[in-house]
Amino acid sequence: MFARIAELAIRRSRLVLVLAFVAVVVMGVVGAGAFGKLKEGGYDDPASHSSRAQKAIEEKFGGETNLVLLVRAPGGRIDAPAVRRSGQALVAGLKSDQNLENVVSYWDAGSPILRSKDGHEAMVLAHVKGDDTHRAKNAKSVIDEYTGADKGGLGVRAGGGAAIGNDMSAQVPKDLLLAEAIAVPLTLVLLLLVFGSVVAALLPLVIGTIAITGTFAELTVLGGATDVAVTATNLTTALGLGLGIDYALLMISRFREQLATGASVEDAVRRTVLTAGRTVAFSAATVAVALSALLVFPQYFLRSFGYAGVGVVAIAALGTLFVMPALFAVLGHRVNSGRLPWAKRAHAEARAPLWGRLAHTVMRRPALTALPVLAVLLLAASPLLGITLGTPDERVLPDGAESRQVTSVLREKFSGNDDAAIRVVIDKPVSRAPLDSYAARLSGLKGVVRVEAGTGTYAGGRSTAAGDPALSRADAQRINVVSALAPRSEDAQSLVKEVRAVAPPAGSRPLVGGTGAELVDSKDSISGRLPIALGLVALTTFLLLFLFTGSVVQPLRALVLNMLSLGATLGVMTWIFQDGHLSPLLGVTAQPMEASMTVLMFCIAFGLSMDYEVFVTSRIKELHDQGEDNESAVVDGLGHTGRIVSAAACLLAVSFFAFGTAKISFMQMFGLGTGLAILIDAIAVRGVLVPAAMRLLGRSAWYAPRVLRELHGRYGLTEGGPAPAAAPGSAPQPPYAKNAP
Repeated sequence: MFARIAELAIRRSRLVLVLAFVAVVVMGVVGAGAFGKLKEGGYDDPASHSSRAQKAIEEKFGGETNLVLLVRAPGGRIDAPAVRRSGQALVAGLKSDQNLENVVSYWDAGSPILRSKDGHEAMVLAHVKGDDTHRAKNAKSVIDEYTGADKGGLGVRAGGGAAIGNDMSAQVPKDLLLAEAIAVPLTLVLLLLVFGSVVAALLPLVIGTIAITGTFAELTVLGGATDVAVTATNLTTALGLGLGIDYALLMISRFREQLATGASVEDAVRRTVLTAGRTVAFSAATVAVALSALLVFPQYFLRSFGYAGVGVVAIAALGTLFVMPALFAVLGHRVNSGRLPWAKRAHAEARAPLWGRLAHTVMRRPALTALPVLAVLLLAASPLLGITLGTPDERVLPDGAESRQVTSVLREKFSGNDDAAIRVVIDKPVSRAPLDSYAARLSGLKGVVRVEAGTGTYAGGRSTAAGDPALSRADAQRINVVSALAPRSEDAQSLVKEVRAVAPPAGSRPLVGGTGAELVDSKDSISGRLPIALGLVALTTFLLLFLFTGSVVQPLRALVLNMLSLGATLGVMTWIFQDGHLSPLLGVTAQPMEASMTVLMFCIAFGLSMDYEVFVTSRIKELHDQGEDNESAVVDGLGHTGRIVSAAACLLAVSFFAFGTAKISFMQMFGLGTGLAILIDAIAVRGVLVPAAMRLLGRSAWYAPRVLRELHGRYGLTEGGPAPAAAPGSAPQPPYAKNAP
């Protein structure tokens, strides 16, 4: 197959480039409609109790409270006649707004629980209509119109889930714009430094453009058929450019190496496709496998990253395999055009002496060099022993965000936060006496401030006031369990489980929802599918690496080392973002690790680490198959690929580290964590642990049982063809082991 691709690129190079250009234009036109098809949200499992509870409340009771307007009377009390009139006028406007329903205010209900303890502030509760996408637009419209420092003599600020989502939606584009403004210029400069010529530095941008436009077109099509989160576009741009750099760097380096031996352009293209092209194909397969694990999760937020990730990897690989050889065939030696003056000598040799000497040193003293690295990685991973997972709340926002400030006021100045209440819905008729008894038992749970139901308001296990008729229907009942516990805290999650454990009215099966229940269900959903995802990644990665190497030891070695680097990365992120170290420096608030972003970071970092694993192992295996002993193959293999891997890692890490400037804390975590994982893998794992492991394993590194060797001989894929002969007059380069001091 790869030989045919090479011949196609050589014989029909201009046709391939014309077709590629047309394809990019078509994909760009289709992909331009992606944002109109993609959705906000997608963090919840639609089959969970909390999601079903939310759906039942929306169908039967007009939706639960997701917007809290905090109204303050400047210089006076909220009960003053003038303030009351202004408040009633504000509420009248809210009730007439078509984006809202279930508007309840202190001035209408007269309930003291909607007034602050000092009497200077009051709450207006409402439900913003629409699904995740339309709710975000509707919330923005309401907040822009009704909040401000002077609204009819009142100060109005917005809080609650809808307002938090609005603030996040406003901040994320700013963070992305700043990150790209930092990453893109730095990447362009680094490309020039790494490639050493203007033409070669521009080639990765061709692959990146193909990958990004193609994936946007894919997301547009998928968005018309299923739920796809708009946040998947962020991964598309970052990963598309990153993989374009990775794959192009490998191909260009190999093409230049072949030209430097005196090979013709046609032979250089053939050899590049048969070796580096094959490596790209296997590398793409391993990355796609890691990202496809995201498809097993029910949250379409995670599945969307799976759609985008698999798509961008596949399209980047196809572009590299077909377009890059055609460009080589057309450019020939002009691939080095625009060479920078200081790069002439630096790029004359294919090998990197530093990496060869490092590999030689490690293989001479594997235990002495590897044990300190292992100790550091294990120490870095140790905070994982205390990791806890959560979902995004107001704390991911900067301290100055309005919705975060409102949430703090609600927690400190009001008796229980209605917005964070546990929502219980019974989707069938229930008699008054059983409902009364059930609500009273709920009010007796530790941490509960009050329970509101159609039959009454309860506290301490007994009825204390009349009920709210709006919470009762002939065919359904709704109960609000209000506590003073911090939303999403461990105590709040325990309360959700206790509420679910209380015996319901006979013949009924209550659905328990609310923010705390959503967190419990989200954690259960992710933890329940995580073993399946990890098993899928491990099994398919093992099979792919076996087909690539013919060894059962190499896949196991790769999995163990990659898990070490990922464990260290996740441990450092836990130490920073959960335990609070370096929080002042980064401007974040310590809180549980965001579950979805942690899983996403793991899958992407694992895929990229396997990317570099294939880069290195492919060259080692090629040299081993040509007759070099194990030590020489590792030393020479790292000498050839070390510079490629380190350069690619630095370029890709820059793109992710740029997210460290974000104001949204989970974006900071994702960017810093992924960038750190890439550097740990490229330097510590590839530079030290791989040669140490290969030295300790010796000949057994390539072991496979006889039956599997026969299987690999039939179905396995190996590098194609013998190495070309050196050009006349060129002296062979001695192994690094011989040159080492």
